[in-house]
Amino acid sequence: MATSGSTDFDLDVADVIEEAYERCGLELRTGYDAKTARRSLNIMFSEWANRGVNLWTVRQGTLTVTSGTAAYTSSNGLATPMSDILEVAIRRSGTDFSVDRISRSEYLNIPVKTTTGRPSQFYFNRQISPEITLWPTPENSSDILVYYYITRIEDADTLVNTTDLPYRFLPCMVAGLAYYLALKRAPERVQLLKVVYEEEFQRAADEDEDRVSLKLQPDIQYIRF
Repeated sequence: MATSGSTDFDLDVADVIEEAYERCGLELRTGYDAKTARRSLNIMFSEWANRGVNLWTVRQGTLTVTSGTAAYTSSNGLATPMSDILEVAIRRSGTDFSVDRISRSEYLNIPVKTTTGRPSQFYFNRQISPEITLWPTPENSSDILVYYYITRIEDADTLVNTTDLPYRFLPCMVAGLAYYLALKRAPERVQLLKVVYEEEFQRAADEDEDRVSLKLQPDIQYIRF
């Protein structure tokens, strides 16, 4: 027999909610049942952001710096929504130069913050409206800041929407929502569904990684007597 030849299977929000309720031994009956499930689904997406980097949420952004301006937010070019920045480079005349991340205290301890030049360091302030501060302060208005950042997973709004995640996370999403719903509607199944959820998430997270060789660099220190 011939195979389907189809690889477009997906679940809309209504399907996800219905499957999760069934795993709790329940049925989706009322509008409030759908509303409380969507709320739990969006809370779970927020919780995923706390578990680490989900590769499908990584985007590349660019902005042209302004001479004499060190700090950038969404109001002057920084991408939004954004939860963190992973890597940064400054592009000058077609060549990318690495920009290193420093901590708040390291930035505070820079003696002269008004020094101008090609930026080589940045401090990322993870506020509700994030801000990136460059040092040295850009010396021209032609360099381009190139960066990879983590964006938010899109909300589960209407029941007919599909969700903002790759198909390999579908089992994890359904298992997670079933666990969240069990906390409210089926307490006798909480432990079982939690185990299933954690196993599904771990499998998905283990698969969701870059396929690159591991490189270890020893830290060699010399001790003088």
